[in-house]
Amino acid sequence: MSEIILGLSIVSLLIWIYLLGFRGQFWRMDQRLPDGELESASVCVVIPARNEADLLSITLRSLLTQSYSGSLQIILVDDHSTDGTAEVAKETAESLGKAAQLQILSAQPLPAGWTGKLWALEQGIQKGMELQPDYFLLTDADIEHDQNNLRDLVSHAIADDRELVSLMVRLRCVSFWEKLLIPAFVFFFAKLYPFRWANDPGRSLAAAAGGCSLIRCEALIRIGGVAAIRQALIDDCALADAIKSTGSKRIWLGLTPTTISLRPYDSLGTIWNMVSRTAYTQLNYSPLLLVGAVSGMFIVYLSPVIGILTGNSISLLTYALMTLAYFPIVQFYRCSFWYAFCLPAIAFLYLLMTIDSAVKHWQGQGGAWKGRTY
Repeated sequence: MSEIILGLSIVSLLIWIYLLGFRGQFWRMDQRLPDGELESASVCVVIPARNEADLLSITLRSLLTQSYSGSLQIILVDDHSTDGTAEVAKETAESLGKAAQLQILSAQPLPAGWTGKLWALEQGIQKGMELQPDYFLLTDADIEHDQNNLRDLVSHAIADDRELVSLMVRLRCVSFWEKLLIPAFVFFFAKLYPFRWANDPGRSLAAAAGGCSLIRCEALIRIGGVAAIRQALIDDCALADAIKSTGSKRIWLGLTPTTISLRPYDSLGTIWNMVSRTAYTQLNYSPLLLVGAVSGMFIVYLSPVIGILTGNSISLLTYALMTLAYFPIVQFYRCSFWYAFCLPAIAFLYLLMTIDSAVKHWQGQGGAWKGRTY
């Protein structure tokens, strides 16, 4: 048994050396959107909204009060809401004297073969094409945008010739469970899709964050719109891949501390549901990949703890490297540094969420969101 533990300890150490030194420096979390200059490009914002009345007065206001100097029109697609979402949107725009900047569409019934969000986006984009904008900003209804966010997005897209510029917005991190698990959600995403590699035109890897994505109109037309990815549950990365694989390959993804998601995840259950909704999708619904993912998570995150408990000094070094890698995202989310030492326990919870995602798929439950199951 001691030989097995020693072998796992060595493998885990080698993996962490690779992750820190040769995985696009994902752990540094240093890809940030630079401050931009005033730009005059025209932008059409499309917001799919399903029962978002509680947050919309804040998030829509943040878009209507942007410092952006160019033409800005907003299309909100009310996706069969039952809480007065459309009325809140209308009242918010009227209270700012900007009703002319907002169009509200009532979504048509969801056709077969589409996810609800992408069908809402499709309708908003088709309406927006009538405006012939230079760019579309696809954003979620729970995102509160920094006053200069649109200016910085457009400026970077133009100055750096990017067809897609997207931001991993700062997720809400207030409750205990959010502080424990949300930074890890971003950490694991960045490990799978290193931002520097996604931003490198010379690499095929593509990634985006669907909550805030600015897309050049001609690139969206070239790929056939969101209809090309209409069945994707992880639609942001699917869109990025479609754009990068067919055009200039110049896309960009980064973090922002100032544009934030207001959606709360107050309990373990809400975060669990968020992750399990798409975790097995990420593994292409493959039992073989599931076994590989579970085995990999055990070796990378859990075996060092077992090694430490058995007095293995190699495992202690591995644990130190793991903590070092996790600290920047803990710092980004302004959490106590003690959370950086909790990564093995956090990874164990995510491992259980991944297994649960597969079990739900096998039971035919799929990914549930806003009353719909896919």
